[in-house]
Parts: sequence; C-alpha cells; structure tokens
Amino acid sequence: MTKKNNDDDVIFIQALATVLRNNDLTELQVERQDGDDRSLNIHLSRAIPVPAAVAPVAAPVAITAAPAAAIAPIENAPDDPASHPGAVTSPMVGTVYMQAEPGAAPFSAIGAKVSEGDTLLIVEAMKTMNHIPAPRSGVITRILVEDGAAVEYGAPLVILE
Repeated sequence: MTKKNNDDDVIFIQALATVLRNNDLTELQVERQDGDDRSLNIHLSRAIPVPAAVAPVAAPVAITAAPAAAIAPIENAPDDPASHPGAVTSPMVGTVYMQAEPGAAPFSAIGAKVSEGDTLLIVEAMKTMNHIPAPRSGVITRILVEDGAAVEYGAPLVILE
C-alpha cells in the first residue's frame, strides 16, 4: 500500500469517527473491498458515559421544633450495615452479579454456610469479572445488594457472621 493510500485511509477513519460522535452512535463497522489486494475492515466503538443519577427534588417541608423529650435516642437508630463487624464491602466500583451466568445458581443465599475464600458474588468492573471471596468462614445473615446493581467502593455487600 502506498503512502497516499494510507493517508486516504486515515482521513476516511477520522471521518467515520466524526460520524460516530456527531450521531451519538456507540458502534460503527465498515468493510470495503475495491479490488485484488485492497480491503479495509474497520470497527469503531466508543463508550458512552453514563450520567450520574439525579436525586429527585422534594417539595419544601415545614420544620417545627419538637420538645426534647420527643426526640428519639440514638440507640434506637437502625444499624448501619457498613459499620457491622461482619460486613463484606466492595473493593471497587462496579456492577454486582450474584451468579456466574444468567440462570445459574447464585453464589450466596441467606443462611448459607461459607468457608474462607468461597466466592460470595462477582463485581464486574471495566469488563473484568472480579470474584469477591469470603474473608472468613461463617453464615450469610444478610445480602445487601441486588443482582445487576451498581456498587461504590466500600459499599457493604453481605453480612457474614
């Protein structure tokens, strides 16, 4: 292939990238065969950033002062799962999968006994499936995430006691 043909191909690929971007496409594939040795197979793809979830704006609420005796003590506040000593937290940002593949048996269930190193679930990050192992042996008492849910770094996944 000559230098002129390479330059033409680069210009063609740049034009395709512009079409991809300007039309909000995520993927574009082109095959061109002009003759004996001239063929061009191009596959362009791009990741579309997912917008952050926007919290709904609630209507303003009038706040009135309550007598000191009416305020509930902190001891009655619900337990924070992240501070539970048996919490297994996510080591990364990603998407949770409870089973190896759709239709397969889930790795974890409430009441299941697990040994140290057993896979509790998978967190997928950047197309890599990361098996989350049990840090110790015990019984799963709570599962705090749903299959397919997005999780943040440090988010509690399960409670293992």
